Amino acid sequence: MLFAAVGISCVSSLTLVAREPLNTTVSDRTVDRTARGASYAPVIKRVTPSVVTIYSARTRQSRNAFMEDPAFRRFFGEDSEGNPHRSRGRREESQGSGVIVSEDGYILTNNHVIEGADADSLKIALADGKTKYDAKIVGTDPRTDLAVLKIEAKKLPAVTLADSDKLEVGDVVLAIGNPFGIGQSVSMGIISAVGRADLPFGNMAEYEDFIQTDAAINPGNSGGALVDAEGRLIGINQSIASPSGGNAGVGFAVPVNLARSVLERIVADGKVTRGYLGVAMQPEITPEIAREFKLPDTSGVLVTDVLPNSPAERAGIQRDDVITEFNGKKVSDRPHLRLMVSQVSPNAKATVKILREGKEQSLNVSLAAQPENFGRGGGQEANPDKATPEANALEGVEVADLDDRARQQFEIPQRIRGALVTKVEADSNAAEARLRAGDVIVEINRRPVRSADDAVELTRNVKGDRIWLRVYSPAGGGSRYLPVETNKKKK
Repeated sequence: MLFAAVGISCVSSLTLVAREPLNTTVSDRTVDRTARGASYAPVIKRVTPSVVTIYSARTRQSRNAFMEDPAFRRFFGEDSEGNPHRSRGRREESQGSGVIVSEDGYILTNNHVIEGADADSLKIALADGKTKYDAKIVGTDPRTDLAVLKIEAKKLPAVTLADSDKLEVGDVVLAIGNPFGIGQSVSMGIISAVGRADLPFGNMAEYEDFIQTDAAINPGNSGGALVDAEGRLIGINQSIASPSGGNAGVGFAVPVNLARSVLERIVADGKVTRGYLGVAMQPEITPEIAREFKLPDTSGVLVTDVLPNSPAERAGIQRDDVITEFNGKKVSDRPHLRLMVSQVSPNAKATVKILREGKEQSLNVSLAAQPENFGRGGGQEANPDKATPEANALEGVEVADLDDRARQQFEIPQRIRGALVTKVEADSNAAEARLRAGDVIVEINRRPVRSADDAVELTRNVKGDRIWLRVYSPAGGGSRYLPVETNKKKK
């Protein structure tokens, strides 16, 4: 069979379509940085020269049992005090930020940035990264986590300080520093809260009044500047709240008004001296406490004890008074009253407004200098050998007489009378109310306790669903009220 071959021819044609030119608009005009919100470049250019990088080094000594051996002394000798010479420690370098606050070289930073640093290792690098100075420590204040440094220079670009009492949530802020050592950086955010204190995380300062911001603050930003939209200093960047160690949008800065107070005292005296009132304060006024004491609301600070011969006692302040104002400013809670008092110079006069049995009174007080060990105490383990039978309304609690041995063990002043708590079962209502072994029960339902037997007797046949204790805590150095539910121990 023959097949005829069929030739197939394919012709491809390409049609060209002429395109119109791209219709784009190009503008090479510089952004109008004078328009509010368009750019923060003018502000940043003005303020970044005031922010410096702080370099320091620490020598870490490692203990070794070999070095304590007498043979080591034979081979390596001893120092002038008879201690064996130690090997040269490991030198660790670190970096943080600081803010120039005066043209003649004073710099504010965090205490934790330079704490433990070798004195001859402190170096300051200006914003250009090239100009460097040796720095000396003028003074430190660990209780606010602030430090003041000094470099020998003139006509430095000092930042302008704002009034941090006038800040509001929502204000735009810029955080400036040297995060991770990559070089000076700026982040923007807003103030997300003011007056933060008693935070449940981190290594915070003892006196807290933090500005909270979502501007990115990272390691290396500590000690740097938090400025407002006009470039004025409103705070010293201090810490972050983060599960990972990096920025999570919750950062904290020491407000500039507090920083300025510390700065002025350190420059004048080389240290910070604080005012002292001499009262113990309830941690907070809860709704239950407000009802018990017939208070109009939960604001203010409840005085739980007045120390003998203190400025408070001389001014006529009494236990169970509620302090509502200090020097004309509203008192919101205990941390802020402590801060207000601490910022007044010793021997200065102050006005205190109180609420006593529903009536307002105004008192004048002459503050004293704060004692060196103020606010510091150390609780120890309770001695169970002195336990007495359980009190009926305080099931799970054991108490003992407060004798001289107990006073010495727990550092309890002679003026304190009451029953020593020696045991609190973990699943009891008293434990839930935060009664702890080592506390002293000084009152039960506003009636004084003089002994363990008093405590037992005053808790028999108690009516109502709670019992009110006034408790002295050696660890805190003051007393507080505790409401304890009187129902049976939880199962």
